[in-house]
Amino acid sequence: MHSLRLNVLLTTLSLLSPLAIEPAHAQEAATPAEARAIAKEAYIYGFPMVDNYRVQYSYFVDKNGPEFKATWNHIHNTARVYTPEDKAIPTPNSDTPYSALGMDLRAEPIVITVPVIEKNRYFSVQLIDDYTFNFDYIGSRTTGNDGGSFLVAGPNWKGEKPKGIAKVFQSETELGWAQYRTQLFNPGDIDNVKKIQAGYMVQTLSQYLGTPAPAPAPVIDFIKPLSREQQRTSPDFFNVLNFVLQFCPTVPSERELRARFSKLGIAPGKTFEAARLTPELRQAVTDGMVDAWKEFAEFVKASVDTGKVTSGDVFGTRAFLKNNYMYRMAGAVLGIYGNSKEEAMYPAYLVDGSGHKLDGANNRYKLRFAPGQLPPVNAFWSLTMYELPASLLYANSLNRYLINSPMLPDLKRDADGGLTLIVQHEPPSKELEANWLPAPSGPFAMYLRLYWPKRDALDGDWKQPPLQSATQ
Repeated sequence: MHSLRLNVLLTTLSLLSPLAIEPAHAQEAATPAEARAIAKEAYIYGFPMVDNYRVQYSYFVDKNGPEFKATWNHIHNTARVYTPEDKAIPTPNSDTPYSALGMDLRAEPIVITVPVIEKNRYFSVQLIDDYTFNFDYIGSRTTGNDGGSFLVAGPNWKGEKPKGIAKVFQSETELGWAQYRTQLFNPGDIDNVKKIQAGYMVQTLSQYLGTPAPAPAPVIDFIKPLSREQQRTSPDFFNVLNFVLQFCPTVPSERELRARFSKLGIAPGKTFEAARLTPELRQAVTDGMVDAWKEFAEFVKASVDTGKVTSGDVFGTRAFLKNNYMYRMAGAVLGIYGNSKEEAMYPAYLVDGSGHKLDGANNRYKLRFAPGQLPPVNAFWSLTMYELPASLLYANSLNRYLINSPMLPDLKRDADGGLTLIVQHEPPSKELEANWLPAPSGPFAMYLRLYWPKRDALDGDWKQPPLQSATQ
């Protein structure tokens, strides 16, 4: 146990800086059975937050890393679509050049300004907190294409809406990020996208108002994240979770849950010292992580693969998800930072029409949209290929990672006006090459994306067609 003097010192340090980290030994109070149950629950709860931290670190902290974009509160525009070389985020889209903004909202809010954008071009700014909830949107669907300035505030900001600000958005967490998507119509359209991206502006509130800046927030000593592989098995997962939690004030609906976690030393800003656990407790924590992945696999098999739970169920606000942490984990594992369903829907192809996993090694597939049954959207749709198990874009000779609605004029229609897409590893005949989505010679998955879906998609009146095996 800590001495009284050490406890007083640690308390004093925590008051001086909200980023002070203290070691946690509360796990000593948990029995192995309790530790296993808590570890499982905390892992399911925390996986999206830890994986989000991995991405945030690579984008906004690690200046020497290959994925670095910009420092906090500075926007970075990627004036191209994503390719197989972009490896930080699984299942990225390759339709909309991204812009990334890491938001540090501790000292003061930030102001996001967007330019006027032509009416037929879709854009969105997805506001994501450190829980990975999509707490709101700026963009074509929500605020329109007429431009404007919008304020994003942290959980403790209590100010009034400043003059000239169209809307105020409030995050539950002190750190977060904004993911911009700007539609690219075709390769020759990239200069137009660059002009739009150049018009995206980010300022602190004091810069926007032209007033003195408040005192800066304490400098954050960012810890190194775990790799995607390490996150699955390393008990250090909970140390990263503790680091992230210090930027996530406890919300009322999670007080009991957070108190339960603290019995295992999982609490904001504390150091989770796996090496100091007894062998029995360390094994219990490891078993709890295994239990979490087992429950996840059972959930995917029973609910995701069968279509009972779709992307529209696992992405959104806290109020929408109702603190369903397995849904939140599923969203993070299968495609972190997916849009809320009103913004985009992601019908998945994980199995063929007979229920078999997709594999391009010995199988060929066809996807047919009957006349009048193309995905119903206000913006655009696309079908994107991902190589498994990495869930990254598949490198191929055509550099074609998707087929989307802007490509429709170049696709070959069926005799009845329908559309059949060819999905296979080997090239089809020359006359069908325009309709070919190259697949890897191995396991793969595909996702439809419906940007700004119409009501018949949201209501379920429109259904995705099955992927049919075409192997002779």
